[in-house]
Amino acid sequence: MLIETILAAFEMEEILYELRDYSSGLNCGRWDYIFSIIKKFRNRPDFVMPDRGEVTMTVHALRSYSQLLIKTCHRRGAHAMGGMAAQIPIKSDPAANEAALEKVRADKQREAGDGHWVAHPGLAPIAREVFDAGDLLAVPAGSITEEGLRNNIRVGVQYIEAWLGGNGCVPLYNLMEDAATAEICRSQIWQWLRHGANLTDGRTVDEALVMTLLDEEMAALKETLGAARYDGGHFADAIEVFMDVATAPDFIDFLTLPAYQRVTTVVD
Repeated sequence: MLIETILAAFEMEEILYELRDYSSGLNCGRWDYIFSIIKKFRNRPDFVMPDRGEVTMTVHALRSYSQLLIKTCHRRGAHAMGGMAAQIPIKSDPAANEAALEKVRADKQREAGDGHWVAHPGLAPIAREVFDAGDLLAVPAGSITEEGLRNNIRVGVQYIEAWLGGNGCVPLYNLMEDAATAEICRSQIWQWLRHGANLTDGRTVDEALVMTLLDEEMAALKETLGAARYDGGHFADAIEVFMDVATAPDFIDFLTLPAYQRVTTVVD
């Protein structure tokens, strides 16, 4: 089922009511919410997002979203479920692994302290002030960097390549990436292109810059993976799909729409 998360945030009470016989609660996800905000307000220059790494659950809009979900669920006797942490274990590097686990630990401590459902008995009652609509849409402050643009390119292309090969959840650079995170990667680029966003070094994000960085990132990826893996994979198709959905004149609702055409086409 496809759902607009940002619209659902304003209808939590109604959703719980309609699903009262079937739902145990509501889930507070990060990536779907960010993608939904970008998608829904893509034509608004005042909604241009910074690098996705800076948009954590502690920024104003996502913090308000999380607390409103908790408040709504607890009032209705439903479970307020937290989101999945993106970090994954790094077995080859103990120091990096501990740093990743510490981020997960801090994230879950925040959730437990706020009142999200966790594996502990009881849900402590909470009392929080009423949130106004602007809290849920506050655009976080932050920077747009070349590295952020590069990361969106390499993660987005690699996720689509894996998706075309039948894998919908992929560990990349010690984070678990899924369709929602890939949607953020391409929709941020579309948004930055649409509104002529500037990088921290003053350069404007345009198609020429995106293509230059794409070529550099794919050359580096081919060297890392090896020519056999790169050329024998789905990278040519993945690059075309990614660029289609990242640079199209009109925003394509979901990257999986053109991607499905690649996997359902029958070749005579």
